[in-house]
Amino acid sequence: MQAGAQPGMPKLSWRQWAGFMSMVVGMFMAILDIQIVSASITEIQAGLAASPDEAAWVQTSYLIAEIVMIPLSGWLSRMLSTRVLFTASALGFTLFSALCAMATNLGAMIAFRALQGFIGGAMIPTVFATSFLLFPGAARAQVSVLIGLTATLAPTIGPTLGGWLTQALSWHWLFLINVPVGLAVAASVWRFIDIDRPDLSMFRRFDWFGLALMATFLGSLEYVLEEGNRNDWFQDETICTLAAVATVAGVAFFWRMLSERDPLVELRAFRNVNFAFGCLFSVVIGIGLYGAVYVVPLFLARVRGFDSYEIGKTMFVTGLAMFFFAPVAGRVSKYLDLRWMLAFGLVVFGMSVWWLAHLTSQSSFWELLLPQALRGASMMFLFLPVNQLSLGTLPPSALKNASGLYNLMRNLGGAVGLALIGTISTTRTAIHTLHLQEQVTWARPGAEKALHGMTSMMSAAKGAEAHLAALKRMAMMVNREALTLAYNDVLLLMALCFFLAVPLTFLLVRPKMGGSVEAH
Repeated sequence: MQAGAQPGMPKLSWRQWAGFMSMVVGMFMAILDIQIVSASITEIQAGLAASPDEAAWVQTSYLIAEIVMIPLSGWLSRMLSTRVLFTASALGFTLFSALCAMATNLGAMIAFRALQGFIGGAMIPTVFATSFLLFPGAARAQVSVLIGLTATLAPTIGPTLGGWLTQALSWHWLFLINVPVGLAVAASVWRFIDIDRPDLSMFRRFDWFGLALMATFLGSLEYVLEEGNRNDWFQDETICTLAAVATVAGVAFFWRMLSERDPLVELRAFRNVNFAFGCLFSVVIGIGLYGAVYVVPLFLARVRGFDSYEIGKTMFVTGLAMFFFAPVAGRVSKYLDLRWMLAFGLVVFGMSVWWLAHLTSQSSFWELLLPQALRGASMMFLFLPVNQLSLGTLPPSALKNASGLYNLMRNLGGAVGLALIGTISTTRTAIHTLHLQEQVTWARPGAEKALHGMTSMMSAAKGAEAHLAALKRMAMMVNREALTLAYNDVLLLMALCFFLAVPLTFLLVRPKMGGSVEAH
């Protein structure tokens, strides 16, 4: 029997398969573009004559706009239909990708990136909802593997692909590469996907005030999380102001959504126990997914001095492990209770990050190989069960809205995780630096001996400046070791998050193949 076929249900045609695979490619582009610029910010900064802080907005503007669109996509999909929304999203994403490549100043780039993220953000949750509407029963397991592989692989290879494109061609190709792919995706989805009908009468009921509240709440929250650590959190007036705005707008938004008869975002989906806990797991997975992709390259760049190409080679192991273990996870899901599978994935991911949290200043490819491969393998045992458990017990009418909320929680988890990682690493670096400096004093024979040895080695080349050069080198060694210890602390806390989430898996209800639930 073909994938997607069940007794009494029609088989999927090649046209439906082609359309759905095109949607997956579109989702891959939207997620990839979150991280693809991260390794090339310096080149973009130089090309736009911007400062480092200003250039960071090339990434931040995209994130803020995307996180506003994701929960809105459920309403838009019901109003316009999946076909129209996804096609418009792919075309808009393509258009603003081209405009980003042609931007000549920072203001234009930030505006185009925000529009690219906002319009393209609809592609991500739409794929999740379509997979449950289009694929019945057992076929969802294979499709969940595919979606999980795409959602995890995109941010993993984003910095690698971005660094390679910038070095081989120019930073403009970070955006130009989307143009032919985006046009092909839009054409394929328009031609092959037709699974629901639009309800244009919903436009008359569109909650513009609710949209304004949601955009203000999520936009302000994302700004605070993205810029907080860089601006010393609540010591900065802008951060304080936007934190207050996010709080007020958030309370008003939740009140509005819970009091409306047909709300823009249906928060009542959280009444479903599986969905509520699934969103919590999505937050934890977001912390691990985006956190590990942030910490490891940062360590390799700041401690080991690797360039983007060397970082890409080191990180690529995770992506390879995902490919190898994706079919294994799909097969295992046929025989194993998804709750046990999710618990296994959480434990293995936690173990991989705990293993990784033994970095030294000499750690490189071979030391990172096995823990990174284990992390990649564990992601496949996380995404498949959590998708099925979270969305598999919801009625079809609730899927589009719930998919937006579910994906929003993963992105928020990533944003919260990165904010905490930045703050913790900064704080722990300062603490470790202070402790190490206490050990490197004239009262420590070992430190004095090391300094004398470095001075002797540099005497021939540096002459009278040898002592100062030796002192500077020792200070750099202290900073390097403090950074390494701080990154280890962050990774240990990340592992703890996953271990603490394991007992919660036993509060979930097992979904049946048809979408209903089984009792414990």
